[in-house]
Amino acid sequence: MWNKEETGFLGCVSAYEDAETVLYGAPFDSTTSFRPGARFGPSAIRRESDGLETYSPYLDRDLTEYRIYDGGDLTLPIGDAGAALLTIERAAAQILSDGKRPFLLGGEHLVTLGAVRAVYKAFPELRILHFDAHTDLRDSYLGVELSHASVIRRCHELLGDGKIWQFGIRSGEREEFAFADAGHTFLHRFDLDGLSEAVSAMKGKPVYLTVDLDVLDPSVFSGTGTPEPGGVSFNELREALKVVTTELTPAGLDVVELAPELDHSGASTAVACKLVRELLLGVQG
Repeated sequence: MWNKEETGFLGCVSAYEDAETVLYGAPFDSTTSFRPGARFGPSAIRRESDGLETYSPYLDRDLTEYRIYDGGDLTLPIGDAGAALLTIERAAAQILSDGKRPFLLGGEHLVTLGAVRAVYKAFPELRILHFDAHTDLRDSYLGVELSHASVIRRCHELLGDGKIWQFGIRSGEREEFAFADAGHTFLHRFDLDGLSEAVSAMKGKPVYLTVDLDVLDPSVFSGTGTPEPGGVSFNELREALKVVTTELTPAGLDVVELAPELDHSGASTAVACKLVRELLLGVQG
């Protein structure tokens, strides 16, 4: 199943059989509605991770101390969202059935739905913690239900009310905010305030963590398909993810929406790499 690439993420050198966490990529951006390029995110994160150290001074942990396997990118059909999601779901299901944690690199945000479907089947009491600039709660976008603009709405249809927490949200249609405010999700506007209370509410439950990198301000992270001014800083997000991985044990997680060619300085890719490192180390427990 794995399309093992010659260049894996820094320090992720465990054999699959021994790994506790499996990194895998979903190079898909066929429903991107503004600036495409997120399909190149997973390979850029792997390639540029060589610019990091394996050691995190934030966590006092080193990637070489843990069993992490990088399986490379899945082979996904361009232009067929349903088939791509099925491939992602099957990969995540295999990882879970082997007693490992799936960590997905996107790709546009729709890829999250494939992984969530697999994790939800394994953990029916699943909760979702969602960092993003956008609500992603449209019922459809331009008549299409499988869209990066509707991914959390599709996840809500699986989990039901009161099981999704959203942070950093500062963009969406009025109807999307109304949908959340009607009690369908816990939507926190503009920043990360209220995260501690959300984490407390999720304790003891299986959690899927999804990080759309456009939650960051474009001054920090411009290499994304739909940049949205007014976002959080790198350290605000890093500290939030530290809280999450300290207090919770995600059953699955992803980092999505890096479009590396939209930031020729390479700064956005460097930001993504460092956050992936911190998450890989944080979830090891």
